[in-house]
Amino acid sequence: MSKLILVIDDDRVFNQILVEQIRDMGLTAIGANDWRTASEILVESEPDLIFLDLRLPDADTPKLVEALAPQFPVVILTGYGSIRNAVSLIQAGAVEYPTKPVGLDELEITIRRELENAELRRRNAFYRWQLESRRPGPMVGNSGPIQELLDLIEAVAPTDATVLIQGESGTGKEMVAQAIHESSARRGREMVTVDGSTLQETLFESELFGHERGAFTGADRQKKGLIEAAEGSTLFLDEIGETTLANQARLLRVLETGTFRRVGGTASLHADVRFIVASNRDLAEMSQAGDFRSDLYFRLASFVVKVPPLRERREDIPLLAQHFIQRFARGVERSMTGETIKLLMAYDWPGNVRELRNLIERAVILAGRSGRICPEHFGNLVSRREDAVVLSFDREPRLDEVEKDYLRSTLLRHGGNRARAAAVLGISERNIYRLIKQYELAE
Repeated sequence: MSKLILVIDDDRVFNQILVEQIRDMGLTAIGANDWRTASEILVESEPDLIFLDLRLPDADTPKLVEALAPQFPVVILTGYGSIRNAVSLIQAGAVEYPTKPVGLDELEITIRRELENAELRRRNAFYRWQLESRRPGPMVGNSGPIQELLDLIEAVAPTDATVLIQGESGTGKEMVAQAIHESSARRGREMVTVDGSTLQETLFESELFGHERGAFTGADRQKKGLIEAAEGSTLFLDEIGETTLANQARLLRVLETGTFRRVGGTASLHADVRFIVASNRDLAEMSQAGDFRSDLYFRLASFVVKVPPLRERREDIPLLAQHFIQRFARGVERSMTGETIKLLMAYDWPGNVRELRNLIERAVILAGRSGRICPEHFGNLVSRREDAVVLSFDREPRLDEVEKDYLRSTLLRHGGNRARAAAVLGISERNIYRLIKQYELAE
C-alpha cells in the first residue's frame, strides 16, 4: 500500500509542485491550502507524513504541531528559517525543519528517512505493547478474598519458604508468584519460569537440571539448566501436577538437599534458589490416587496460597475491567456503560481473569473510536447469558431473601405479568399474589 503524504501550505503554486514531486516518487500525496481543508482530510484519511507550512492563515502552527505530533510525523516548511523557530518547533514535536525552496534530492531524502523512522516507532510501540500486554500486572481488587491473598503474599515473601500456589486456570497464579518474588530479597534478579505441562519427561529433566556433554545423542556441549539460571533468584514451576513421578522425585531431592546433578553428570551442584510451584489441579487428591508423589506434596503443602476464582470476588470485576481497558486502549479514552458492568458482574467467568482480559481486549477493538464499551461488544457473552438468571448479594443471603429477589426478577423479566410468572415458577396465581403481598412487591 502506497504511503500517504499530506501537504498543508497556503502557497498554492508551491503546494501543487510539492504534491506532484511526491507523486513522482511513487507515493500518494494530497494538498491543502489551509487548516480547515486539512482538518476535513484528516477526518477521512490517516497520512503517514505531514508537511506543514510555518505560517497558515487560519491556524497557529506551533499549537498544530503539538496536536499533530503525537499521531503523525510533522515536517515544517518555511521561507523564514531561524534557529529560534527551529528549536521551538522541534520541542513542540516537529521531526524536521527544512527551508523553502526544497531541492528534489533533499525532499526525497527527508521523506524516505521520516517514513522509515515512523515505521520503526510503530514497530517499537507494537513490540512494547505486546510485551506489556503479556507481562503479569499488579494485583487489582479490593475484595475480601484478594485482601486475604495479599496478606499471605506479604507474610511469605520475605522468607525463603517454598510456596505452592493453587487455583483454577486463568486466576493469575503466575502473577502471584511474581508478586512474591518482587517482595522478596531476591527481587534484584529476574524470576525464572518453566511450564511443566509443555515439556516431555527427558526434555524437562534437561531443561531444569542441565546436561553434560555426551549425556545423550545431540548433547554436543555442556548446558546449564534453569536451576542454575535462577541462582540467587526464584524459580517458578507452573503446572507441577503435569510432571512425571520420576521428575517429581528429582525435584524433591533438590528441595530437600539444595543440591542436584546435571543429566549425565556425577558432581553434586548447590542450588541457591527459592522455589514457587503452581497447579490448577488438586494435588492432595492426586497424591491420594497415586498420581502425585505424596512426599513431594507434603513438602510443598507447608505453605499453600489459594488464588480465588473470579466468581468469588465479583466486586473486583469493574476494577479489573477498567484496568484492562486502560491497558489495551493505549491512552485512548474508553469507558463502560452501566449495562456493560451489569453484564460482566452477572457472568460466572469459568476462564477467570484471563477470560475477562481477553474479552476486554476484543471489546476495546470493537468499540473503535466511539469511546463507549457496550454489551454488544461482548456478543458471545450476551448470548451465553440471555437465558440465565443471576441473583447477586453482598453477603450470604437468607432463604427468604433469595426467594424475594428471585420473585422480583421473574416479575421484571415478564413485564409484571403475574400469570406468566406463576407458570414459570410452577405455582398458582393465588400463591403469586400471596408472595407479592408478603414481600411487599406490589406497585
